[in-house]
Amino acid sequence: MNKRRTGAVWEKVAAEYLIKNGMRVLETNFRCRLGEIDLIGSHQGYLVFVEVKYRSTSEKGYALEAVDHRKQCRICRVADYYRYTHGFGDEASVRYDVVGIQGADVEWIQNAFPHIYARR
Repeated sequence: MNKRRTGAVWEKVAAEYLIKNGMRVLETNFRCRLGEIDLIGSHQGYLVFVEVKYRSTSEKGYALEAVDHRKQCRICRVADYYRYTHGFGDEASVRYDVVGIQGADVEWIQNAFPHIYARR
């Protein structure tokens, strides 16, 4: 199975987990020229941008560690674009979550990192 197909499988697992825990999923695999966001949802009054990471073992590190500063910057830029193109103003409450799947264990980190503003 290729990486994209594997990612899609685990993103679906993450989406089902989030739905069971009260999130309303608005979009999956939102893509634009700036990058991609795995899941976009609504939860407890927040517009939530979710990065999903999967590792079958800890041999290559832990899933949650894979969302480094560079990846966070890219997610924030794509989130800004999404908010702009979908009519969400600057007043919208935004949250960045990470779902780490390590083997069969799912961990949801809410508010995993703050918004990182693009350099001008």
